[in-house]
This record gives sequence, C-alpha cells and structure tokens, in this order.
Amino acid sequence: ELIATLNDGIRPVVKSVTRLTHNVVEVRINAPLAAKMYKSGQFFRLQNYIANSERVNDTTLAMEGVALTGALVDPDKGEVSVISLDMGGSTNIIPHLKEGEHVILMGPTGSPTHTPGGETVLLAGGGLGNAVLLDINQALHQAGSKVLYFAAYKLMEDRFHIDNIKAHSDCVVWCCDTGPGFEPDRPQDMTFVGNIVQAMEAYAKGELGEVEIPLNEVDYIIAVGSHFMMKAVGESRHTVLKPFLKPDHKGVASINSPMQCMMKEICAQCLQPHRDPVTGEEKVVFSCFNQDQPMDLVDFNALNQRLLQNGVHEKLTRQWIAYCKEDLNKIRPSV
Repeated sequence: ELIATLNDGIRPVVKSVTRLTHNVVEVRINAPLAAKMYKSGQFFRLQNYIANSERVNDTTLAMEGVALTGALVDPDKGEVSVISLDMGGSTNIIPHLKEGEHVILMGPTGSPTHTPGGETVLLAGGGLGNAVLLDINQALHQAGSKVLYFAAYKLMEDRFHIDNIKAHSDCVVWCCDTGPGFEPDRPQDMTFVGNIVQAMEAYAKGELGEVEIPLNEVDYIIAVGSHFMMKAVGESRHTVLKPFLKPDHKGVASINSPMQCMMKEICAQCLQPHRDPVTGEEKVVFSCFNQDQPMDLVDFNALNQRLLQNGVHEKLTRQWIAYCKEDLNKIRPSV
C-alpha cells in the first residue's frame, strides 16, 4: 500500500491535453506531491519519456526539459496544470501527449511570487504571461489584496480562462493590439485597442471612463510577458506613468531567461545581469533560483541577447519538427 501511494505521488501522469487557442495548449497532470509542494509563481520542468516517444523520419520525438509555470494547481485533487505556447521544437510535441501517459515533471522550482495581503496590486500580463498570472491572481485575491489586472493580447482569439481572470480581479482592462477590441461584460471592467502601456496611460488619464482603482493607489506591480513588454512596462513607470504612480511603489518582472537544468546555480544557462540604476553596480543572478526580479535592475537588452543565443538551433529544430509532425499526425494526432 505504501509503495502504491508513493508511486501515485511521484509518477506524474497526463490527465488531459486541451487546446485553449490556436497556439496555446493546457496539460493537466496528476502529480499529488508536486501539487502539494507548489506555491504560486513557481514553475516546473516538463519532459516526455524516450520510451513513450514516437519515432518519425528517423527522429525520436523526445522533448528537452521545458520550463512551464504552474497554472490553476489543485493540491486537493493532486493536479498540476501547465500551459504551453506552440513555439517549435519541444513545445510542438506537447500537444501530442496522451491521457494516461507518464511524464517527467520536475519541481516545483523557482521562488514563489510575493503575494501580499491588504495591498493594491497591478498585474500586467502579455500573451502567455496571462497563464502565469492565473494562479498568482488567485493567491492575491485569497490573501485579501485588491487586484487591477491589465490583460493584453495580440489577437482577439488569444484569450483563455476568461472566467477565472474575472473571478479573482477587482477590475480587468482587456487590451488587444488589433480591433475591434474586447467587450467587457462587467460594469467595472474596461477595454482598449493598443499596447499595454498605452492602455495604462489611457486608464490613468480617465480616457477609459471613471475608475474604481486609481493608479496612485497601486503598491505593487507584477509584469509577466515578453521581455519587450516587461521592459516597456518597467520604463513607463519612470516616464508616461510616473505622474500617476506612488513614488514608493514596487515593480517586479518574471524573467523568461533560457533555462536548462533548473536545479539552481548549476548550468548557468539562466544567468541574468542586473545593473543598479543609481550606483551602476553590476551583478548576475540565477533566474531559475528566483524568476521574479526588480524591473529597475534587470538588463533587458542582455536578456534579449541571451534569448537569441540558441536562435539558429531553435529555428532548425522547429522546421524539422514541423516536417516530422506531418507524419506524426497520421500516427498520433494532437489535440
């Protein structure tokens, strides 16, 4: 009986694979011990087993370890949900995982996100960053914080888990790069066509209508998205948004640096330079040890260069996996 309990707790099994949008997939995994240990903001390293991998065109479609943040983890059910963007290579194999398939789920790892109680928190999510914020938003709500959520997307069809976002946010500003824009179905929510910084500025100036949570009440900003988006949010706090924000507010960004081992200070793939804007002092940190980093210290240009360092290999792999998937879909269709 003890062996059966341990086996169930430490051998993750896929429960479901669901396509949320044209390029976003959610995988629910039965992993009781991982779910029990998880804290909001932490992430996992997902891989399939070579023994379960299909072989197509003389290629074994085994995934490298993919860093995925926990989304809607349920410790009572012993389930971990991770959400992946189809970017190529290993992430394009994820939709082919099947119910009942054993997988490798390392973690949780990384540091939990600071989810204070009794504060006003602004969440800025860009694209898949909104998946990362699902659990953080829920934790903030449960802690008694007030949440102003700017949810930004490139296309109208890119939204997912809409009800969950609304359920834990006091106000949501739905942003889309393209028109006609979203139509809020709650009186306190708003809509904007354009980028997230433009939306924040319009909100602060009252151009979106009367607001219940002015920006000058915000104590804490958490931004999760592309490095370009997080850099823009970070810089706007000292430019166009500066007149509307508390001088002593805090801002952090969830750094999406390259990761490999995710074992904290081992492989150095996730090294991220920090530069103090006042003293000019420089240091490096391991992002897989603490992915939430002060916006004002992060060298986003260096982050961009590090994300591009394996660009050629990634593009070649993406093309080859795409070629293999044509035959793989005949053998093992994806969601």
